This record gives sequence, C-alpha cells and structure tokens, in this order.
Amino acid sequence: MKKLISAVTTTMLVGVPSLVFAADAAAAGGGSGDLKMFAIAFGAAFAIGIGALGGALGQGRAAAAALEGIARNPGAAGKITTPMIIGLALIESLVIYSLIVSLLMVFKL
Repeated sequence: MKKLISAVTTTMLVGVPSLVFAADAAAAGGGSGDLKMFAIAFGAAFAIGIGALGGALGQGRAAAAALEGIARNPGAAGKITTPMIIGLALIESLVIYSLIVSLLMVFKL
C-alpha cells in the first residue's frame, strides 16, 4: 500500500506538472496543441478520479466509525448521527469541488 501511495504521489508531483509545462513550451514554440490538450484532459481525469476515490474512502470510514459507535452505545445514536451527516456533507462538497475543477480544466480546452 505504501508503494502505491508513493507511486501516485510521485506521479502527481512530477509527472503531471512536467506535462503541463511541456505543453506550454510546445504552444509557445508554435507547435501543435495536442500535448497541451492531452495534459489538460489527463489532469482533469486524474483530479476527478482522485477526488472521487478520496471522498469514497472518507465517507466509508466516517460511516463505519459512526455505526460502530452506535452499536457500542445505542443511546448515543442521536448525538452521533448529526455530526456524521455534517461530516459526510463536507466530504461530498470536496468531491464536488474536484468535479468543478476538472470541468474548468476541460472547458479550457
């Protein structure tokens, strides 16, 4: 799992910015914009993929922790449910933000 996280982080920090900078250099040199279009499309797809994955993992952990807490103490269900729903809404807002960012990148094409 650590190797996967390391590979994804390396790709995000090194691979994607290098594609974007290369696309800007190609566009400035009068080259075709194919590389720039590829970099923008790849970045948009990567952003929404990571955003959806992170949101799903966060929501799963939040729901599991809340259900475990309710199972241990059924009397606290009311006190656990409201903060859990607020937390899930905040997580979902981050996923929607990644969707908006990716759409802005695609419309920039």
